Amino acid sequence: MSPREIWLVLVGLMSGMFLAALDQSVVGAAMRTIADDLDGLSVQAWATTAYLITSTVSTPIYGKLGDLFGRRPLFLAAIAIFIIGSVTTGFANDMYQLAAYRAIQGLGAGGLFSLALTIVADIVPPRERARYQGMFLAVFGSSSLLGPVVGGTFAGIDQILWIDGWRWVFLINLPIGIASLIMVTTFLHVPHTPKQQKIDWWGAVTIVVGVVPILLVAEQGREWGWGSPLSVAMYVTGVVGIVSFILVEKRMGESALIPLSIFKNQTFARTQVLGVIIGAGMFGGMIVLPLIIQIIYGITPTMTGLMMLPMVLGMMTATITAGRITSKTGKYRIFFNTGTATLFTGYTFMVLVLAADTPLWLLAIGMVLIGLGLGQLMQTTMVASQNAVEAKDIGVATSSATFFRQMGGTFGVAIFMSILFSQVVDKITQAFQDTEVQAGLAEALANGNVTSDPANAGILEVLNSGPSGANGITSDSSFLIGADERLTLPFRIGFVESSLTVFMLAASFIAVAFVISWFIKEIPLRQKSASQEAAEAAAAGH
Repeated sequence: MSPREIWLVLVGLMSGMFLAALDQSVVGAAMRTIADDLDGLSVQAWATTAYLITSTVSTPIYGKLGDLFGRRPLFLAAIAIFIIGSVTTGFANDMYQLAAYRAIQGLGAGGLFSLALTIVADIVPPRERARYQGMFLAVFGSSSLLGPVVGGTFAGIDQILWIDGWRWVFLINLPIGIASLIMVTTFLHVPHTPKQQKIDWWGAVTIVVGVVPILLVAEQGREWGWGSPLSVAMYVTGVVGIVSFILVEKRMGESALIPLSIFKNQTFARTQVLGVIIGAGMFGGMIVLPLIIQIIYGITPTMTGLMMLPMVLGMMTATITAGRITSKTGKYRIFFNTGTATLFTGYTFMVLVLAADTPLWLLAIGMVLIGLGLGQLMQTTMVASQNAVEAKDIGVATSSATFFRQMGGTFGVAIFMSILFSQVVDKITQAFQDTEVQAGLAEALANGNVTSDPANAGILEVLNSGPSGANGITSDSSFLIGADERLTLPFRIGFVESSLTVFMLAASFIAVAFVISWFIKEIPLRQKSASQEAAEAAAAGH
């Protein structure tokens, strides 16, 4: 394919990935409006959980089926499923319907994530691939952060074309998805070399049994209780499913959903371990930053996405630069080393400078460092995984790398959010005991202008409820927005001190990843695309 033809395909693929990544984060800012409209605030978490579960579980299945039947028909099917899920979600009548339709969206999103990067591998040689895949991962990162802005904007509009504003969070996917469908149909023509293999149905069943309970407890464990009978039942079911999956895959050999033979390659195996750890450290640390911006600086959830732009700029700069250097030199392992070192520096910087009165520009420096680290790691993990396997397994390798990073991220978010919210109430209560805090509160409360200001009404109500008011911040921090700084200070101090624990733990995860990165052997990047290699291998076989 000519560079122009490649770019036309990439635009279609990137629009598909943009949709899937955006829909992971877009719902958060709009959820309160959605839940109020559909009378289902108590079950709102299931709308997010349903999407996460189906998108994660379907990822390795798409990878294997793409190797067997060709990427193009499956990618088109994934877009179609995603569009159907988006339209039905947009017209959901209650929260249970919303969760069910979000699950359909997730089934499409799983294919959009993994197949887009696999198709790039089909049409671009590994040496050039880092340049192109960097664009995809930059799209993934930026769309994830723009989600709250888009979601908050639509949720804030009563009606557009006689339809509730929040419904356009999902309906906007229709024109973008159709455009992506047309571009991929028109321009993507990758030759497929068919393989005669059995479909690993039992592998698909056991990976669902193994992964779904683990994801459920990771998402809902804080509410259920990590040691509750329901959580324990999920742990046991998950372990049984994972053991069964490994036994099935061993028996299926090369026909397996994820052939165990590819893990005999040390570069591939260690890269997946690195991916899980990076995913945990990356998402666990990133999830706290939007909360810090909202709580410490009193910025609305809608605007928080824009405040995260330093991280997006750092990520895009690093992905594009690392891609060009890899393309020019053929070297990629160095970015495992420098990426983990930069990310560790970013988290350490946060631990050292973050306080209740830290200026926003100083926080932006830490966000840039974190973005620079992420940008080097995300695409390098993918390129190393794809380059370590034969062309026939390129779909499996790509979906495995995506799957393990998502699983690591899910666990990271579960662990770090649990640590954060288990400490925050106690830390806020301790902050109220500080003499300077007490003096500031007394001064503010004695001022009639402060107590009569409507912007302080929410926080005054929380303060009047006594120590139990600190619990409110774990579910809704909007009472801090625009309030007097003397009144918000104990809440900001408590949240910052809890966040420091999270950043220290995230830094320790990345420190482990830094050590592992030195033990990954660099395999020279191949000069042919996966489809070309597969065609040559098939011809040689005949």
